[in-house]
This record gives sequence, structure tokens and C-alpha cells, in this order.
Amino acid sequence: MTVLHFLWLPILLSAVFAFIASFILHTALPWHHTDYAKVPEEDKVLAALRPFALAPGDYMLPRCDSLKDRNSPEFAAKLKQGPVLLATVMDNGGSGMGKSLALWFVYLLAISFLSGYVTCHALPANAAHRRVCLIAGVTSFLGYAGALWQMSIWYRRSWTTTLKATVDGLIYALLTAATFGWLWQR
Repeated sequence: MTVLHFLWLPILLSAVFAFIASFILHTALPWHHTDYAKVPEEDKVLAALRPFALAPGDYMLPRCDSLKDRNSPEFAAKLKQGPVLLATVMDNGGSGMGKSLALWFVYLLAISFLSGYVTCHALPANAAHRRVCLIAGVTSFLGYAGALWQMSIWYRRSWTTTLKATVDGLIYALLTAATFGWLWQR
């Protein structure tokens, strides 16, 4: 069995490679530029919401307080009248990209670590390149894309956005698989 501390280099490099790939996918290519639509008459919508001073968080409109309320005619009328939406309110002015990029890199490290953990416990040190790539690739793909689909299933996130994020996850997983296959102990 391969000792996990020998895998620090593929863990680190696969996270770096996925970070670079995500940078390219989100900035250099137009791949994600259409993930979010612009609200018609944005200025009016913002002006209408501003007086409520919504704290950062996730919101659902309309939202009932209990199962009893969910089955009420009043709630059904609100749903029918619309709009029905889920919204995430962020800090005003944005907090810059530094914190998000740092957290994203920590997440990439975590996925690479877990992928390495599973791979080193599933395979011997002299495992075939193909087997290493398979185990590292599948486990990292599950980490990157496994939970994306529930957002479209339950919260009606755009399927196109979910599919694009799944392809992103596949790219990151392939990079992780290739890195572990390349640097696996022989």
C-alpha cells in the first residue's frame, strides 16, 4: 500500500492544474459567460429591493412557514401569481476575488487529497498507470461534479449551467487522474 504522505506532490500539482484550468474556463473562454441571465429593467429591480436591506444569505420567494401553509390556497395563489425565485444575496460592493480564489484552491486541495487517499488505499505502490488514473479520476470527478445535479433537480438551476459545470468537473478530474498516474510511485 502506498503511504499517503508520499502523494503530497500529485495532490499539490493536481490542485494547481485544476486551478489553472478553472481560471481558463471562467476567464479566457466564453464557456461560462451565459450562466446567469440579466434581469429585465435591472435598475428598477435593484431600486425596489434596496430598501429591504437584505442580509447576505439564500432566500426563497414565496416561502411558507410550515407544511400546513404550503397546502393553503393563499400560498398556492402566491405561487401562481409569481414570480417564484431562489436568490443568493452577497455582501454589497463585493469582497474581492482573493478570498474566493483562496477558498477555491483549498477546495481543490481537499478533492485531490481525498482522491489520493482513496487511490492509495485501493491500489498498491506498483499499480498500473491505467488503474491509478481510473481510481483517481472517478473519485475526483465525484468530488467535483457529484452534487451539482441536485441543484437542477430540486432548485431548478439551469440544466445548461449544470452540464457545463459537470464538464468542468470532468476536465479537473482528468487533470487529477493524469497527475496521479504520472507521479504514482513505481
